[in-house]
Amino acid sequence: MQALDKKRARLNCIDHLLKQFPYTEVEKVPIILPERERLEDYSRQAVPADMLVPEVY
Repeated sequence: MQALDKKRARLNCIDHLLKQFPYTEVEKVPIILPERERLEDYSRQAVPADMLVPEVY
């Protein structure tokens, strides 16, 4: 495969791999969630500085 345009080459590879598997529609069962429990004395922890990503744009 020619890969002069790497983005296009990656997309072609992904497309090729996905076409190797037969696709069938999956029946979607509705999800029922319980009511959310709210605790009045809950306080959220601060996010550690080493887990933050700086905003460049």
